[in-house]
Amino acid sequence: MKGNIKDKFSVGPLMYSPALNENLAQTIISGRLGKGYSIALCLEDTISDVLLPKAENQVVETFKELYNFFKKQEGYLPKIFIRIRNPEQMERVFFSIKKYQDILSGFIFPKYSIGNAKAYNDHFISIVKNTNRHLYIMPILESSDLVELYSRTELLYRIKKEIDSVKDYVLNVRLGGNDFSNSFCVRRHIDETIYDIIPLANLLSNIITIFSRDYVVSGPVWEFFDSVDNEWEQGLRKEIRKDLLNGLVGKTVIHPNQIPVVLDMMKVSKNDYEDAMTILSWGEGLQVGKSYEGERMNEVKTNWNWAKKIALLAEIYGVK
Repeated sequence: MKGNIKDKFSVGPLMYSPALNENLAQTIISGRLGKGYSIALCLEDTISDVLLPKAENQVVETFKELYNFFKKQEGYLPKIFIRIRNPEQMERVFFSIKKYQDILSGFIFPKYSIGNAKAYNDHFISIVKNTNRHLYIMPILESSDLVELYSRTELLYRIKKEIDSVKDYVLNVRLGGNDFSNSFCVRRHIDETIYDIIPLANLLSNIITIFSRDYVVSGPVWEFFDSVDNEWEQGLRKEIRKDLLNGLVGKTVIHPNQIPVVLDMMKVSKNDYEDAMTILSWGEGLQVGKSYEGERMNEVKTNWNWAKKIALLAEIYGVK
């Protein structure tokens, strides 16, 4: 993976907020959301067509308020991304906030697919030529053409080729679980995970297999954020465990309640941490031995990549 590896793993819980949110800057400044999260200002699905100009204006106001505050005051400033509606909107929005670009982390490309990939990439590269900052992009794989099984593998590899062409700027590849669910007319409940929906599990498996060796792939959004007996949190933790088991890092979130849960789940277990440290510090000679708790085998050659990932996650999120 090229670029800053730590950045790629540290997006953590990415909280979506409609770009129309007039209170977002103050919410961030107040510290009410804690630390360790990232923010996405959404100009796509959460904004109606008629309100789009107002939403773009509010993006400018939000950036202005945050920029002026953090220029003078200390505090936690999250990574801030703008989820644009289409490629053409990107440059217009960027130049409207260019004077505040120091606090912009990059752009999110919704429904990234063969039909729009080149346009997304070209408009972004145009922006890159007008800034000295290293901005990132996060394409979202959620378009309905990926649902078609017959052409899926070929299409995913073609999409990967487009992403590879701008690889140095790709922070994460993100998964759009709700859009895929909509294609199949399904929706998971509070005690179910996206991996329980077989067509979606198969689709996610294809994406993870093709992309996760070269990119950090993030987990799809969990819709629940409240319930009488905290079942929403149990369900979120259950799904994140499966995300992590399948190699996904981070999670799209839609409510502040979800942020601390995601951050806690991103922490590395004591056993995994100790095993990773042992593997990474192994000397010459025998390259296999018992784990920290003596329950499993550690082998340097076959567990090395896993150990490096665990060490990095521990550095970013901590150890349980």
